[in-house]
Amino acid sequence: MSSAAISLPRQGRERGLKLDPVLIGIVLSILLFGLVMVTSASISIASHGGGDPFSYVRSQLVLALGGIAIAAVLCAVPTALLQRYSTPLLGVAAVLLVAVLIPGIGHEVNGSRRWVRLAGFNLQASEVARILVLSWIAAYAVRREKELRESFSGLARPLLLTMGFCLALLLEPDFGAATVLFVTAFGLLFLAGAQLRWVLVCVLGAGAAFGVLMVSASYRMRRLTSFLDPWSHAYDSGFQLTQSLIAIGRGQWFGVGLGESVQKLFYLPEAHTDFLFAVLAEELGLFGVLLTLLLFLALVWRVLQLARRAADAGMKFQSYMAAAFALWVGMQALINIGVNMGVLPTKGLTLPFMSYGRSSLLVTLAWLGVVLRIHHEVAVAGRGSASGARRTAEEA
Repeated sequence: MSSAAISLPRQGRERGLKLDPVLIGIVLSILLFGLVMVTSASISIASHGGGDPFSYVRSQLVLALGGIAIAAVLCAVPTALLQRYSTPLLGVAAVLLVAVLIPGIGHEVNGSRRWVRLAGFNLQASEVARILVLSWIAAYAVRREKELRESFSGLARPLLLTMGFCLALLLEPDFGAATVLFVTAFGLLFLAGAQLRWVLVCVLGAGAAFGVLMVSASYRMRRLTSFLDPWSHAYDSGFQLTQSLIAIGRGQWFGVGLGESVQKLFYLPEAHTDFLFAVLAEELGLFGVLLTLLLFLALVWRVLQLARRAADAGMKFQSYMAAAFALWVGMQALINIGVNMGVLPTKGLTLPFMSYGRSSLLVTLAWLGVVLRIHHEVAVAGRGSASGARRTAEEA
């Protein structure tokens, strides 16, 4: 796998970071594609009432640059530190999810209390907590590998902890984030070696639990019924979905043209955030949809390949962290696209790297920095093994 070296100050015996240009190229392609679509989807909303038509894309660009800067910092931090301090960081995640529920600290938007205001910036606690919880699970899978592979309790313990965090998310309420966190954690534990029979038991139990949660709140029931038959609720609970389906249907093969969407003109709510994909499908058609899917598939495949290489090098924690990133990005992209196309109930989840979203973009890019660090460590380990093998051959 190719890599590029960037000269940085000497760190121990390392002379530079070994970065993956293919992975960086894929992410930059998705990011730039997203900036174009955010510009198109938000320009009408931003200019309404005489506002700056480019305010949203300017903010998105600043956030992208900030996220890249955070990624660069995290890329220089050894992943061994993340593994060593995974338990204290889990405590930080718990504090964040509790803090959003405290009046005066948590910030409420549209009836949901999901944000913590820090220095004038609203940080969505669930985005940060997700990384910290999954980091702890990756460290747990290494620390308790034998127990996880051989007993039900080894699987149940991290799942119960994850369910506790999911319940905290449901109190905000944020059913979508809770679902993504639980499914990603479950997938990570399965990849770490949990036995299939216990996995099936947990799948059935989790499915029943989420079913009860779905029907226990009236707003969730409205979303479920409008998802099953949106045209019967086209002017109330099914309004977003019907407008999204109209946008996708108008796109046909090659779309109506970039910037020419009609549904974004105050018909489709959240056109630049949760329903950006619908605007993309309307303006660029099936061609744009396939391009988006191929980019995300390439991203997930590339990171899974990195996870496999880390596992082959005996770097289990790094392998699990890379796999967790791939699972999370793939799952959230799949859910967002499924919601836009009407095959999943409506949830407030952004399309990673593309939708307008402050915390989501920052945290996703930050996690990318961790993944790039893993690539560097795997490359260094591989180079060390190759050098050792050559020395052994020469001595022989």
